[in-house]
Amino acid sequence: QVQLVESGGGLVQAGGSLRLSCAASGRTFSSYSMGWFRQAPGKEREFVAAITWSGGTTLYATSVKGRFTCSRDNAKNTVWLQMNSLEPEDTAVYYCAAAGRGIARTQAVIDYWGAGTQVTVSS
Repeated sequence: QVQLVESGGGLVQAGGSLRLSCAASGRTFSSYSMGWFRQAPGKEREFVAAITWSGGTTLYATSVKGRFTCSRDNAKNTVWLQMNSLEPEDTAVYYCAAAGRGIARTQAVIDYWGAGTQVTVSS
C-alpha cells in the first residue's frame, strides 16, 4: 500500500513558478514509477509528467515540455514537479500517481492516486 500526499499548490500569476511535492508512505516507493496528472474544470484528467523508479528517465506532455521538470528522491520518498513559466491554461487540480508496472504516463497503469492539489494561474 502506498499513500500519496501532494502539497505546494496555490495561486500564481502568469509567468510565475510553483513547485509541487508529493510525499509517499511505504517502504516500496523506490519500486514505483511516479507521475503527475491534472484535471481542469470541465475537462478529463490528463497526463503531465512521469519519472521512472530510478529517476533516470522523465517524460512530459507536449504542453508542458521545457517548462515543467519532474524529479524524485527515493531516500526521501518524495517526487516533485517544478513548474515554470506558468500559463492560465495550466490551471487545474494536480494529482500525484504511482505505477508498479510500466511508466506512470497512462491512467490505466496507475495503482495509487493522491487527493490532488489546486493550481490556479491568473492572467
